[in-house]
Amino acid sequence: MLIVDDEELFRAGLRMVLDAAEDVDVVGECTAAGVPEAVAGSAPDVVLLDIRMPDRDGLAVLGDLKSRQDAPAVLMLTSFDTDAYVARALRAGADGFLLKDSDPAYLVWAVRAAAAGGSALSPSVARAVVEGYASSMEGNGPAPARPPADPGDRVAQLTPREREVLALLGDGLSNREIASELYLSPGTVKEHVSTVLAKLGTDNRVRAAVIAWQSGLTGATASLAPHPS
Repeated sequence: MLIVDDEELFRAGLRMVLDAAEDVDVVGECTAAGVPEAVAGSAPDVVLLDIRMPDRDGLAVLGDLKSRQDAPAVLMLTSFDTDAYVARALRAGADGFLLKDSDPAYLVWAVRAAAAGGSALSPSVARAVVEGYASSMEGNGPAPARPPADPGDRVAQLTPREREVLALLGDGLSNREIASELYLSPGTVKEHVSTVLAKLGTDNRVRAAVIAWQSGLTGATASLAPHPS
């Protein structure tokens, strides 16, 4: 994984936490300006990306990363749980949002979840993500990339099994974890997830999680951010 932040000391702290996890390999750290070279040289599976940096906006970096054919999972780092950039980052394809003061164990869990194809929302930022995205959909924030259909209408198109899959997406589970929960093969779950995302009109698991919450398929916002056991 790659760490991108403008503060060298903060990057070093993150690296210490993540290097302590045996199954997490930090391949590099850099500022926004160094991302193209770092990604080309190390091809990280996950990028921890500061949402606001002085040398280049984190949203611009996110757009560049997601435009790559081999796009990595991107977890956005923010200092505030009401960050106005959250909805924009969500629409740009962010795979999760973490506060910079997240618990170290949660940080490691989030990286593992993203690497496995899941999503991660820091518990204290989850409501800001949901409310910020909902606000933009209702016309109270930056305009969405395209006018969305009502979430309830989109969920109504799903089969009962697809609604089960969406609910588990809302809990941040990876395909393999969903397969275990529903006693299905990973290949079958992958097909279900692709169908669910297509019917919802999105290619992003975090946005699907938001729709699951808005539609009442998850019990509470906290379910978007399961804490590691």
